[in-house]
Amino acid sequence: MPAPLPAHLTAHLTARRTARRTAALAAAVAKRFRRPSAKRVCDTIAALTLLAAAAVPLLLTAAALTATTRTAPLTRRQALGRAGRPYRRWLFTTTGPAGEWLRAHRLQGVPQLLNVLAGEMSLVGPCPGTRQDPARLAVRPGMTGLWQVSARSDLPWEEMALLDLHYVEHHWLGMDLAILAQTPRAALRTPRPGAAKGGLSDTDHRVHNYSAAL
Repeated sequence: MPAPLPAHLTAHLTARRTARRTAALAAAVAKRFRRPSAKRVCDTIAALTLLAAAAVPLLLTAAALTATTRTAPLTRRQALGRAGRPYRRWLFTTTGPAGEWLRAHRLQGVPQLLNVLAGEMSLVGPCPGTRQDPARLAVRPGMTGLWQVSARSDLPWEEMALLDLHYVEHHWLGMDLAILAQTPRAALRTPRPGAAKGGLSDTDHRVHNYSAAL
């Protein structure tokens, strides 16, 4: 049998193991309860405010959808969040006349405010999807974003992804506020015929009156 370790060495090894376990536990707790970013705080406050202000219209919309479609007013769709974590986003059901109106004005995604509260989405970010794109998955997907408020919102996937990548690389709080300010106007805008044709110019990567140098 191997000779037992000296008592002082055994105590030293035990203390090191205990210190490592304590440090790992402290790191896990700090990660779980770390201070939220300014973007996350703004998302939470804005989502709560919007849900409270729109509670009655949302309930009336749900009632109209239920009456016209005879189905549940809300549906859930699979998507990938930050770091590729899967989640299910809330959407209004868009079958029927009421649903078509919501889709035409890009309002079917308003229930995603619940996903924002849950920390699965942000108010502003890349378009939610199911594609494994590491660059786009570096941040939370958003309810609105660069391509939604661009002058050409009916873009093919490749150009949408390009605008999303620009957002991931250059986003900051001021950029988010500029996008949010233009989202209502973009929702009411009628898509231009043939707008999806052609390529993107440098100006297509910018929100109106926005500069990355700010």
